[in-house]
Amino acid sequence: MKLAVVGATGLVGSEILEVLEEHNFPFDELLLVASERSAGKKMSFKGKEYTIKGLKQAVSEKPDIAIFSAGGSTSLEWAPQFAAVGTIVIDNSSAWRMDPSKKLVVPEINAKDIRIDDRIIANPNCSTIQMVVALNLLHEKYKIKRIVVSTYQSVTGTGKAAVDQMMAERAGEAAEMVYPHKIDMNVLPHIDVFQPNGYTKEEMKMINETKKIFGDDSIQVTATTVRIPTMGGHSEAVNVEFHRDFDLNEVIEVLAKTPGVAIQDDPANNIYPMPLTAHKKDEVFVGRLRRDESQANTLNMWIVADNLRKGAATNAVQIASYLVEHSMV
Repeated sequence: MKLAVVGATGLVGSEILEVLEEHNFPFDELLLVASERSAGKKMSFKGKEYTIKGLKQAVSEKPDIAIFSAGGSTSLEWAPQFAAVGTIVIDNSSAWRMDPSKKLVVPEINAKDIRIDDRIIANPNCSTIQMVVALNLLHEKYKIKRIVVSTYQSVTGTGKAAVDQMMAERAGEAAEMVYPHKIDMNVLPHIDVFQPNGYTKEEMKMINETKKIFGDDSIQVTATTVRIPTMGGHSEAVNVEFHRDFDLNEVIEVLAKTPGVAIQDDPANNIYPMPLTAHKKDEVFVGRLRRDESQANTLNMWIVADNLRKGAATNAVQIASYLVEHSMV
């Protein structure tokens, strides 16, 4: 088993390496891959020193699996080149997600759809992943009609430069501006670029990816995605209307059985999901469960997950593990 991590020097790349170690992912050879300007530098993993390889060299070594976290343009250019030499690419960018010929996979929901000839597999958007994981078995039981979601997303979702901007502003220092406005002590209703319909690309990702992952275009979704000055994870207020009515205690029972979900719902003792407590954890945390009293068959939920973990690295490693467990590599 020859495994490549493409974008190994970035925030998500570093998290992928941590998850690989924690999950004891089986490999015989590891290729740490980054841009040509990083090629030749050294990185340590599990006590061993590795020399970072450029993309061209990595393709020539024909890894069995390549987990990509190097941005959309890199994925568009290089994922097909890896696929052409027999590598299965698991891509964290948005490059392939809505390509009808590519699977968009959250293992708890639709890993069973992966086929042996799938050479490029897309990892969904971080905000979409945590929401659909929490809704998965509820959708099976009650059938989702409509979702209204508002997100509260960590600066880590933008990358290291955004974290640096926030921390510099917090220290009263000059900051390189990644966002169009100050982020510390502020809230930006603006993630990714605005589209002609007035929504941002991030909002449209949540809308379109949710339908593709569930394989159900009848689900109506509307989203407002917001950047807040936190680290550790993304939070979401989700209002979900079902076709069938539910009992709240039964909802809790369903969530307790949902793979990947941890319930934190004891408001009397101030227990509810928070980015601070979700940090470095693989689960999707769900709480503030309550019936929407203004509308029939409708549930309010608060969903939190570490966006670098289940929202990116963990999901990708779980896909890789599925490939290994099912002898697809």
